[in-house]
Amino acid sequence: MKVVTYIARFLKSKNIDTVFELQGGMITRIIDELYREGGITIVSVHHEQAAAMAADAYARVKNIPGVALATSGPGATNLITGIGNCYFDSVPAIFITGQVNLNELKGDRPIRQLGFQETDIVSIVKPITKAAYAIKSANEIPTVLQQAFKIAMEGRPGPVLIDIPMNLQHAECEEFLAHESSEANQFSDDLQKKIIAEFNEALSKSKRPLILAGRGVRTAGVVNELIQLTEYTNIPIVTSLNGLDVIPYNHANRVGFIGSYGNRWANYALGTCDLLLVLGSRLDLRQTGADVTSFSERKKIFHIDIDKGELKNRITDCSVLQSDLGVFLIELLATNLRTIDYTNWYNEISAKKQERTDTAELSNIKGINPNKFIHSLSKLSKMAKAFSSDVGSNQMWVSQSVELTENQLLLTSGGMGAMGYSLPAAIGACYALNKAPVVAISGDGGFQINIQELQTIRRNNLPVKIVIINNHCLGMIRQFQDSYFESNYASTVWGYSAPNFVAVANAYGIPALKIDNENQIAEGLSKLWENPNEPYLLEVTVDIHTNVYPKMLFGNPITEMEYE
Repeated sequence: MKVVTYIARFLKSKNIDTVFELQGGMITRIIDELYREGGITIVSVHHEQAAAMAADAYARVKNIPGVALATSGPGATNLITGIGNCYFDSVPAIFITGQVNLNELKGDRPIRQLGFQETDIVSIVKPITKAAYAIKSANEIPTVLQQAFKIAMEGRPGPVLIDIPMNLQHAECEEFLAHESSEANQFSDDLQKKIIAEFNEALSKSKRPLILAGRGVRTAGVVNELIQLTEYTNIPIVTSLNGLDVIPYNHANRVGFIGSYGNRWANYALGTCDLLLVLGSRLDLRQTGADVTSFSERKKIFHIDIDKGELKNRITDCSVLQSDLGVFLIELLATNLRTIDYTNWYNEISAKKQERTDTAELSNIKGINPNKFIHSLSKLSKMAKAFSSDVGSNQMWVSQSVELTENQLLLTSGGMGAMGYSLPAAIGACYALNKAPVVAISGDGGFQINIQELQTIRRNNLPVKIVIINNHCLGMIRQFQDSYFESNYASTVWGYSAPNFVAVANAYGIPALKIDNENQIAEGLSKLWENPNEPYLLEVTVDIHTNVYPKMLFGNPITEMEYE
C-alpha cells in the first residue's frame, strides 16, 4: 500500500472525517489521495495558521485529534502558532507536513539549505509538541501514525507533528493498521483513596468550600460527573478561562469566571474560601495572582491533575494527586457524599456580586456597554452550538458575561493567547458540529489577523455568525499604556487602523451590518440570526476608551482588583 493511501485510511479508521490544509507542492500527493480515497472532507483555508487553529477547534469539539496539513518551508512554519496553541491548551492534534525529497535534505553539510523550501520543522517544533517525527523510511509510517494518535490523546493531550519527504509519500509501506495496545491505570490507587479520604474529612469541617474547574474536566469527558459532584455536595464552582463551558451559566452552583480579569465576586470566592478542590486547572499566575502566600493561607487546597509537572508548581502548600479526572471523580462520587447547607457562603458570594455586577463595572461608558451586549448576544444565540472568542478585550468581555447553556461550548486561546484565533476556530468547530451555527467574536485587531478566512466561510456557506467588537484600537494594550506608559499609544492607536468591516464582508459576499448605539442592538441581533444557516457579520462599535474591568492589581492578592 502506498504511504498516502495508508494515511487516508488510517485517519478514517480513527473517525477523523475532516482535515484542514493549504495546498502546496510537498503535500500535493497526500491531498490528492485524500480526495481520491473519499470519506474525508478536505477544507482548504487561506493561511496555514488558520488550518492549525481550525484543527484545534475541531479537536476541542470532538475530543479526537484535529488534523492539519502544510507544505514544507513557509507552510510548515506558518503552522507554529496553532501548534503552540494546542500544546499550551492541551488539545490533541496531528500535524502532517510535506518535506523535500530525501536526496535534497542537507543532512550534515555545513550549508543552510539544499532543497528548495527545505526547513527542519521537526527541530523547530519539538519544544511545543508531545512528539515530532522526521520520516526517513516508508515503513515507519504505520507505526508512527499509530504512535502519533496515541501520544496526542494519552495523558495530558497535545499536538504531534509528522514530517514526510515527498518521495516517500508515493513509496510502498507495509499494509497493516497497528494494533492499539491498552495501558493499565498508571496512577496510585492507594494515594487516590488517601487523598479522597482527606478531602472528605476537610469537607466535613469546611464552611466555605469551592471547586475550581479547568479545561481538564472537558478533556477528560467528565462534565456530567462534575455536575453530579456539585449537586451532591452543594459546593459552588468557579471556572478558569478554558473551563467556562464545563457548567451552564444558569446552574445554581455556578459562581463565575476567575483570573486577571475574572468576575470580581468569583475572585473573592477563590481568595476567601477555606477549602479548594482544583480539577484540571494549572493554578498559573493569572489565576492566583502573584501573591501565592495570600492565595494559600487560611485554606486547604487539593489539586488534581493528570500532568505531574503542574502539581506543586507555584502553589506548593497543597495536597496533590496525579490522576485522570475521570478515575478520580468516579471514585469520589462513590464515597458517602452528602448535600450540605452552605447558604451563608452562597449569600456572601451573592452579596459581593450585587455590590458590582459585570455590567456595572463600566459605569461611565459612552455608547454600547460590551458586557451588556454579550449578555444580549447570548440570550438570542441559543441556536449556536459554540462560541469562539479571540484574544484581547473582547475575550475578557465574553468570559465575564457569556451565558452558555449546557449544550454550548466556548473556544478560545488560553495559554498561547493568539490573536486571530476566533475566525478559524469557528470554521473548525462548525465542521465538527456538522455545520451547526457557531458565533465567532473578535476585536477589530484580532479579526484582521485571519480576515482572509471570510472566503473559506463564504465558499463553504458556513453558518458562522461573526461579531466584531470594534474599539478602534488594540484595546487591552492601550489600557496597559494608560496605566503604565503615560497614555503613549504607540502602535495601539497611533499607527493603527482598521478597514470598513461591512464593506469587507460584502466584498466576500457576506451580508453585514454596523451598529454604534444601544438602541440598535435588538435590530443587529435580529439581522444576525435572520437566516440561521447563513453567515453574517455584525460590527459593534464601542468607545475607544472602553476598558476591561475588574483587572488584577499586579503583586496584590487575587481579591484586590482594579476599579474603573
